[in-house]
Amino acid sequence: MELLDIISLNWPAAVCLIAGFALVLVELFTPGFGVPGVAGLALLLVGVIVAADSLLEGILLTIIIVLLLCLLFTLGMRSASKGMLAKSPLILKDRTDKQDGFTSGEDLKYFLGREGVVTTMLRPVGRADFDGVKLDVLTEGEFVDVGAHVRVVRVEGRRIVVRRADA
Repeated sequence: MELLDIISLNWPAAVCLIAGFALVLVELFTPGFGVPGVAGLALLLVGVIVAADSLLEGILLTIIIVLLLCLLFTLGMRSASKGMLAKSPLILKDRTDKQDGFTSGEDLKYFLGREGVVTTMLRPVGRADFDGVKLDVLTEGEFVDVGAHVRVVRVEGRRIVVRRADA
């Protein structure tokens, strides 16, 4: 029982399989809503159903198709990172670095050293008001009651660490 005997393709099955692979390949390299990918998978399924004479042939053909799709995906990702596709306009090469003036969020270092009033109990996380600006803050482990004065001691991205102002 050779592989060629197991997979005895007829023309409609071959056309469905080739078109299915082509549409999956189009979906792999172009952004979109998945229409070519879904249509490609549907054509691959139709191709397997038309080509397989028995359940064993269908399973073997499905395994071969999945392995080929994995190989296509691997080659596509390698090409996108290091190959010809990486040099094409499909892959974005511009970066938004901090040196160029781009930030991922607002700069909260402005609040460093400022004092505010606790509006919800800090256990150790809660809210505090800094001159009308309410912020989520974090203590260094201590609990702080509502109405206490706190000072910002560290800003780590979106995390604002406070300590009692009188401590």
